[in-house]
Amino acid sequence: MNIYEELQWRGLVNDCTDAAELNKRLASGPVTLYCGFDPTADSLHVGNLVPLLCLRRFQLFGHHPIAVAGGATGSIGDPSGRNSERQLLTTEVLNANIANQKEQLQRWLDFNRPTNPALLVDNASWTAPVSFLEFLRDIGKHFSVNVMVGKESVRARMEDRESGISYTEFSYMLLQAFDFYHLCRHHNCELQIGGSDQWGNITAGIDLIRKKLGRHAFGLTLPLITNAAGEKVGKSLGGAVWIDSRKTSVYRFYQYWINTDDRDVIRFMKYFTFLSREEINALEKKHAENPGVREAHRALAKAMTDLVHGEAATREAIRASEILFGGGLDGISENTFNDIVGEVPSKGLEKAKLDGTGYPLVELLVDAGLCPSKGQARKDLEGGGIYVNNERETNSQRAVSPNALLFGKHLLLRKGKRNYVVVTAK
Repeated sequence: MNIYEELQWRGLVNDCTDAAELNKRLASGPVTLYCGFDPTADSLHVGNLVPLLCLRRFQLFGHHPIAVAGGATGSIGDPSGRNSERQLLTTEVLNANIANQKEQLQRWLDFNRPTNPALLVDNASWTAPVSFLEFLRDIGKHFSVNVMVGKESVRARMEDRESGISYTEFSYMLLQAFDFYHLCRHHNCELQIGGSDQWGNITAGIDLIRKKLGRHAFGLTLPLITNAAGEKVGKSLGGAVWIDSRKTSVYRFYQYWINTDDRDVIRFMKYFTFLSREEINALEKKHAENPGVREAHRALAKAMTDLVHGEAATREAIRASEILFGGGLDGISENTFNDIVGEVPSKGLEKAKLDGTGYPLVELLVDAGLCPSKGQARKDLEGGGIYVNNERETNSQRAVSPNALLFGKHLLLRKGKRNYVVVTAK
């Protein structure tokens, strides 16, 4: 397969300005392409991975990817896909976001590849030196307001009388078109890719290139990735699923993928992973025969967590998952256990209570909220339904001493199969 056929098989082609011509151009030799990433947050999220990994797919097929950090466009705000004005970021916040996102972009693009190294640029470097009058004369004059208001990203906002659209966001299309024009002129960039909501911005750039350079450029949009429930991929009950492990823990990131709806798992495997067609087809067959085994879910979660956080972090996340399903705690690292602490209810305990003969377990179970009374706690213990650090405890006379604490401060209590509480001694 060539790259276009690969993207089609994966379901990643939403629209293309001239598919036949683009296919012909891709077959004739390497193409330089770009995608922009506006620094609206201090981390990329799962939704950003679709275009970013698409750049990587192009690079693996021998093409030249450019990742554009939006120092200029990010200071304005893209109205695409929004029904209200963005909150403008301060220069300090914008610069910090750009620095973080640049580090993340470099994880998946090879900037030292001998034949087709990737390029990372900031559009502020060519936009900031241009004066307002220069921009209006040299760029603005090539745009018809009549055409601009017909673009979906602008039209939808103009039809909403309450929110409307500011002149600032209305101008965003010109800035993105200027990016494409600059990259075409100085880096021979012929293709821009982006989400389906970027179609109007991309075609505006193609028109500008044709008018100012007399060249033919291409646009390719990727579908808006939603799950079977119609929700945007990359969202969870706790908000966005971030690439930065400080914002979304590795454990929670792994769980996001392992909990993928049965109807989505193969589709997401095609969208997000670099598993081959043969590997995905084999997993699809197994999934169809016995979805309850969840082999495809585990493969998806492992592939994505490996890709974003590395194999060592994936092993820790899998270990944490096993522990929350009753697995043993031998050899667990404190980082892995801390992920668990963030996922289950927690209760504080004065460490002094564990001194001497220790603190009665029946009282601790009541304090932790696992049992309503000491009498019920005794029954649960004698019935074999209580676990201390994932080991069954049946002795209703047991007292907990400091020796039982994990890492000198934690105790993992469980009632039944999944009712956990972490007690932290302070």
